[in-house]
Amino acid sequence: MAPIFPLAKLAFLFVKQVARPLSSGIRRGAIRNTFFKEKICLPPARLYHWCEVRMKMYVMNITRSKESAPIPRLNEEAAIELGANLLGEGVIFGIAVAILAFEVSRQKEKDRKKEEKEAEFINGLENRINELTFANEELDTKMRELTRAVYATQHQIQVRTSYI
Repeated sequence: MAPIFPLAKLAFLFVKQVARPLSSGIRRGAIRNTFFKEKICLPPARLYHWCEVRMKMYVMNITRSKESAPIPRLNEEAAIELGANLLGEGVIFGIAVAILAFEVSRQKEKDRKKEEKEAEFINGLENRINELTFANEELDTKMRELTRAVYATQHQIQVRTSYI
């Protein structure tokens, strides 16, 4: 059980290291492409910022009234940075989920094949038991026939010896 924690820590560190270049690539793409920036990168960052500010206000017990100022928007550069980080980690998370789903389905397939093999083995054993039972009954029947033949022969011998 002890080696699991270091492996989990190592996996987490690996995900963070992989997410960095991915998020910097997303950031560069958002700077170059306005459609990508406006439609893909900035909306999750703004939503995340809005939720974060709302939660902080709730935790600090600050109520928003109609007279109070609205939640300030994140400047574009910070929003691009946050959006790129969110998208990068989201992609890594999606890949991890896909790998996990693949492993689960592979394990289920492996278990299903194992169960089929066990069922086939059990069916084979049951068939063999049925064959042996049938063979035993055949031998039992032959034994009874031979016993009857022996008794009949003994009876005939006794009958013949009594006439002599």
